[in-house]
Amino acid sequence: QVQLVESGGGSVQAGGSLRLSCAASGVTFSSACMVWFRQAPGKEREWVATSTKYNNPYYSDAVKGRFTISKDSSGNTLHLQMNSLKPEDTGMYYCAANLGRSWCSIVESDYNYWGQGTQVTVSS
Repeated sequence: QVQLVESGGGSVQAGGSLRLSCAASGVTFSSACMVWFRQAPGKEREWVATSTKYNNPYYSDAVKGRFTISKDSSGNTLHLQMNSLKPEDTGMYYCAANLGRSWCSIVESDYNYWGQGTQVTVSS
């Protein structure tokens, strides 16, 4: 059974940093697409970053150069290091997984396993 549990959210001032974690059980990172999405109040959920089964990272233009996605395979944990945070980064952050897909989509509906989310609030 797949379970994803996010942690690490909080409130920070603009320019600050946070490190999100997603503890994954029932997931083998070497055969899964692991992604982070976020949803701001009143907006649709948007893709943030991907780590492929080959550990290749991809980022949305909005976060490129500021966020880093990584995996701790020994602990089966996905991370998102967020630096130089901006107020527009505020939202609920979700990790998600797609098992066995040969390529990683950035479409929300392609991911069938989701965590409960962790809130990030960036004040100006």
